[in-house]
Amino acid sequence: MDLLTLADLETQTLTAGEGWALAHVRRILRLVEDIGADLTYDAHAFAVAAYLHDWGAFPRYVQPTADHALRSRQVAESEILPRVDLTAAQVALILDAIELHDYRDPRPVSSTEALLLREADFLDFLGAVGFARGFASGPKDLATCYRRILSRRDALRDRFTLPRAQKIAAVRLSTMAQCLAWLEEESFGYL
Repeated sequence: MDLLTLADLETQTLTAGEGWALAHVRRILRLVEDIGADLTYDAHAFAVAAYLHDWGAFPRYVQPTADHALRSRQVAESEILPRVDLTAAQVALILDAIELHDYRDPRPVSSTEALLLREADFLDFLGAVGFARGFASGPKDLATCYRRILSRRDALRDRFTLPRAQKIAAVRLSTMAQCLAWLEEESFGYL
């Protein structure tokens, strides 16, 4: 059995992730270059976690009643990580980061890698990208998507702990406020 590389995980994320997943991972990797610039962490373990953190939401792996973060952890643990050259400590970091990345999970993280994945993932729900993501996932109903955007924004607003993530979040929240104001104005209050 051949070992999987980061390039293999990137290709599989592109193939199985319906077009959205690889762009999301690339945004997370870019965000972590900034928010993690002053931190010490295992960059390889982080990158593996970033590629795998949403696989439980891919059509190939999704289970309708399963939490996507837990399902992603299951897929990573049973199908992917045994085929990646990692230490036991790296595997533990990756699994923890995957399981705890979702903004709805209130549990604290126990590693820098998990904190970076969580806060970068949170940031990707804010700003113009977050605004667009709120509509990209459907349905074709402005009011439903608008309420989802507001709910995510409100759930994330005060969750950032890393100073660099807090600064980016402030800018993205401002951008999002402007986008929401335009939507409210152009919808004539029919949201």
